Amino acid sequence: MHKRKRHFAIAGKTASADQWASLMMIGALGVALLCVNSPLKVSYDVFHHTPVALSFGDFILQKPLVFWINEGLMAFFFLAVTLEIKREILDGHLSGVRQMLLPAFAAIGGMAVPAAFYLFFNRYNPELMQGWAIPTATDIALSLGVLSLLGKRVPVELKLFLAALAIFDDLGGILIIALFYGSHLTMSVLIFSLLGIAALFALNRFGVSHASLYIVIGILLWASFQESGIHPTMAGVAVGLALPLRLKKSCAYIPLRFVEDGLHPWVAFFIVPLFAFFNAGIVLTDMSFHHLGSPLALGIIAGLVLGKPLGIFSFVWLAHVFGFAKLAENVNWPQIFGVAILGGIGFTMALFLNTLAFPHNGNPEIGRMAVLVGSLLSAVAGYIWLHINLPEIASSPNERENKIKDKKCRTK
Repeated sequence: MHKRKRHFAIAGKTASADQWASLMMIGALGVALLCVNSPLKVSYDVFHHTPVALSFGDFILQKPLVFWINEGLMAFFFLAVTLEIKREILDGHLSGVRQMLLPAFAAIGGMAVPAAFYLFFNRYNPELMQGWAIPTATDIALSLGVLSLLGKRVPVELKLFLAALAIFDDLGGILIIALFYGSHLTMSVLIFSLLGIAALFALNRFGVSHASLYIVIGILLWASFQESGIHPTMAGVAVGLALPLRLKKSCAYIPLRFVEDGLHPWVAFFIVPLFAFFNAGIVLTDMSFHHLGSPLALGIIAGLVLGKPLGIFSFVWLAHVFGFAKLAENVNWPQIFGVAILGGIGFTMALFLNTLAFPHNGNPEIGRMAVLVGSLLSAVAGYIWLHINLPEIASSPNERENKIKDKKCRTK
């Protein structure tokens, strides 16, 4: 009961933060669109490609600024995501098998069906088929931000379901990046990467609590991944998995929570908006209905707007029918479908997957436009659907417990 009440409190506290993070992200998107569709475009492009170098002894890595945003700062984004996933599975509302099954089924459907939609539209173009993962993403901050706009009408259980769904979706995204979007592996450097991973988990095994040691090894691991062919953002995942949540000795300081609490505001209010600013700049004058009617754009939009709700809802229904999991007491099927529609808000992770799938040709521009259109349609449709199907005011857990007690008293 205490853990359950704690989750209800957390859901309430994070609602306003999700709204502000969503506004920051939308603001960054608006500024990027304004820059690239105005005389500021030249400055925007120059800023994008400003060379920035990292050197340590004989090691020199010089890349444009956009690289350091997409490959460097986004490693901290994936670190934050991994920490949240690990905490929720080990000590959160996903710590029980029954709690995990419903959002896990939803996430599987919400990734498989959109990918199928995309592959159907692009089945005749092998080059475009590598973008199959783009519509599988759900942006946890934006989806929860839209849901929080409905205020007290939203049952807390519905917020927790969407958060858990997005967490499993992020886990799937991490696996996709690790398995499908690496480059050619360099075995000599890969050995150093494996040694770095072994060092991280050795620290965990021996109960080392200094988070700074994990971060330092993580930075070295990032550089090693960059040279070995593994996507460097996966270094954040490795650090997140290694940081201990529980220490053998009772201690108020927990490395995982310390890093997560310190990192979250930086990710939500700086890294993600900065990523949006650098990756959402689309020259609207160059985009036409012909581009949005291309197989690439149709595959992404259909995957987000149609595939996401169909996949999430159908897999939740199957899990319920076959007895693997049950809906929460205060949630109904129309509300689940509304959350499934919000699952189509791909934005951050979808834009990131778009940059990985199409790094060197003209397709990223079309992909970005499709992600924005699909995410916007999903946000508007999900909000309208839930506005119609949610009660005027959702009952709180305490109110439901009091109603149950009143019924028992009346029967006596």
